[in-house]
Amino acid sequence: MKQNKTLWIVLAVVAVLLIAGVSSFNGLVNKDEMVNNAWANVQAQYQRRADLIPNLVNTVKGYAAHEKETLDAVIAARSKATQITIDPTNATPEQLAKFQSAQGELSQALGRLLALSENYPDLKANQNFSELQAQLEGTENRIAVSRQDFNKTVQEYNQSVRSFPTNIFAGMFGFEKKTAFEADAAASQAPSVSF
Repeated sequence: MKQNKTLWIVLAVVAVLLIAGVSSFNGLVNKDEMVNNAWANVQAQYQRRADLIPNLVNTVKGYAAHEKETLDAVIAARSKATQITIDPTNATPEQLAKFQSAQGELSQALGRLLALSENYPDLKANQNFSELQAQLEGTENRIAVSRQDFNKTVQEYNQSVRSFPTNIFAGMFGFEKKTAFEADAAASQAPSVSF
């Protein structure tokens, strides 16, 4: 009789641990997929920006052909930024920093390109340029929102991976903390404005 009671207690403990393990595993898989989806959204917005750039460059070329250096810099930055790909399942902080740096270089080159419109009133008045500029601004906003969503999703995932008792199952099943976007180093410096 006592052996049966002990056996039932052991089986109940094993069942509880099994249910907790399955639940934790499924929860971590779900959050891992949410991180992957959020990363895909970030990449989609960066790709949208990359797709707009050739049209923008071609529009500017027609008005500012002698600004070849600026146009070439935008094209080179776009090429560099689109060559860097990251797999979110095993992204390292170094890979994310390299990706972010390339995207930052592209943003700076685009800023110089858009500033050219101030020197060319005809370009500034061109409807195609205005539409492309508006689309690019909208895309930059979408990129910011996508990055925020990605960071939020990574934070929720990392909290699960580090919280007890899920951290035990995360370690058993190989779920590791993920890297979020960090602010660009240049963002800590306020731009100088002079009149």
